[in-house]
Amino acid sequence: MFNKGCLAMQYDKQKAWNPYLAGALSGILIILSVVLSGNYFGSATAFVQLIGILEKILTPEKVAQMKYFSIVEPVLSWQILFIIGIFIGSFLAAKMFGDFKWQLIPELWKNNLGSSPLKRSLFAFVGGIIAMFGARLAGGCPSGQMSSSILLSISGFLAITMFFIAGIIVARLIFMGGAN
Repeated sequence: MFNKGCLAMQYDKQKAWNPYLAGALSGILIILSVVLSGNYFGSATAFVQLIGILEKILTPEKVAQMKYFSIVEPVLSWQILFIIGIFIGSFLAAKMFGDFKWQLIPELWKNNLGSSPLKRSLFAFVGGIIAMFGARLAGGCPSGQMSSSILLSISGFLAITMFFIAGIIVARLIFMGGAN
């Protein structure tokens, strides 16, 4: 539920992790990932790899000719497994806290933008294209940029600042001051 003036998400303390604990554990996980494997969190490349794997199955001769796939090999990578882990972890957390439910359109969306599945699909599709274009243009995805700020990366700090500014602007535009 959103509050009218600040758009602050309220959570049930009995049904959610403490955000400070979750943040600290995420930070430790990011540091361990870099120290142990040399990999920052990220997922933009995984989506490109998944498409490359599909193309490799359907038209292997085209993939062999694409210069990009000589740099980013279309194989099952740690990033693809990372995305699968996020999906499984989110599902388990939702089941554990009793928040899981199948729904085509979330109530928050219905309350603020209407109940049209077509409109929601269009928003999601266009938003996804913009996000992937930006991620590929920047050479990394938002989660990777944000997690690199924990390692005192200047680009990470700039990215996280811009994400928050853009997020506030978009939330204000979409929710126009908040929902009941």
